[in-house]
Amino acid sequence: MSVAGLRRAARESVSGLPRQFWWLWTSTLVNRLGGFVATFMALYLTLDRGYSASYAGLVAALHGLGGVVSSLGAGVMTDRLGRRPTMLIAQTSTAASVALLGFMVHPVAIAAVAFLVGMASNASRPAVQAMMADIVRPEDRVRAFSLNYWAINLGFAVSSAGAGFVAEYSYLAGFLGEAAMTLACAVVVFMKVPETRPEKPVVAGRAVDDGAQEVRLSTVLRDGRFMSVVGLSFVIALIFQQGYVGLPVAMGADGFSSSDFGTAVAVNGVLIVALQIPVTRFIQHRDPRRLLVVSSLLAGYGFGLTAFAGSVAVYALTICVWTVAEIVNSPIQSSLVVRLSPARGRGRYQGMYTLSWSAAALVAPLMSGQVIDRFGAQWLWGACAVLGTGAALGYWLLMRNLPGRDGAAETGRVAESGAAESVSAAEAAAERTA
Repeated sequence: MSVAGLRRAARESVSGLPRQFWWLWTSTLVNRLGGFVATFMALYLTLDRGYSASYAGLVAALHGLGGVVSSLGAGVMTDRLGRRPTMLIAQTSTAASVALLGFMVHPVAIAAVAFLVGMASNASRPAVQAMMADIVRPEDRVRAFSLNYWAINLGFAVSSAGAGFVAEYSYLAGFLGEAAMTLACAVVVFMKVPETRPEKPVVAGRAVDDGAQEVRLSTVLRDGRFMSVVGLSFVIALIFQQGYVGLPVAMGADGFSSSDFGTAVAVNGVLIVALQIPVTRFIQHRDPRRLLVVSSLLAGYGFGLTAFAGSVAVYALTICVWTVAEIVNSPIQSSLVVRLSPARGRGRYQGMYTLSWSAAALVAPLMSGQVIDRFGAQWLWGACAVLGTGAALGYWLLMRNLPGRDGAAETGRVAESGAAESVSAAEAAAERTA
């Protein structure tokens, strides 16, 4: 492709999205640029503080448990308080708890504050996802979620490299740096991102509460199709998590060093940054049903192929396979969650969806450890292949009657939920903030 063609493709990838989206995208990038705790917590506890690997695993599990606890609460806050207040509360709380964690010395205090960090850092996700759904047109949502995912990975790639140098100088500086970047993210939201929560319908000059539109957590739990998506999301997340919990353990058991693992897994970030936008251009108008089935199979068998890896190059090749699955699955699944969510309940629905990933982050280390210790790494990779096949079958059965195009699906979902007025209010709110 010529330089002119590349420029045209880049313009088409980013054009047509509202200004509010780009401020939200910027806040996501700033937030991820400050990522330090998630990357270096284990090294900080074992190398700097001298604690055991089992204690570091316990702290990581408590951090994940905090995310599980906050997912549903943040979803309710997103619908009741609004997207913007929830984000601001979450980001300022994250900044304060991360800074506090850097000063903790006692093991109980470290574990307790790590739990708080997990709660606070996860609380903004339902609000961000709901706000994107509010302000982006249905036909642009796959592209928008893809660009946001690209920002997450770009920020993570840059922060991982920079944080490594910071950690050599001072781990405390890393904690304080993440706190400062998270506060900067909150400033961007406060200054540039308006509220987008759909307004209640107005009758005779005053807002009324239509009981048919009320969305509670019990409503989400009774939504069989959506909860099936949450369950399948948990399975997919459980597979992807093995790249960061099962893979390093397996490579270490095979005699590879931590630098070998770092070299291999770096392929994941490089591919996402390089391919996320062009792949999204390729998939955004294709049938999401087939894409979810194919990405599930690629994820499962990408990890399944790890059973045959005997060198860093082959490990990197298997990572390429499941990275492509990750690139395809993430924006398509995020768009599907929005399509299945009534506008006035997006926060609760997104909170339940976030819960599936938080729960996977909590379960995956336990799963990989038990399987590797009892049966060996080969069984773990075989289990991933089975899980991927099961998820693909689940998506195929679940989405047989789901329209293939966003617009049709959105219309059908609104008709089913009786929330046409809510969608109109959401669109009107987005237009007023444009």
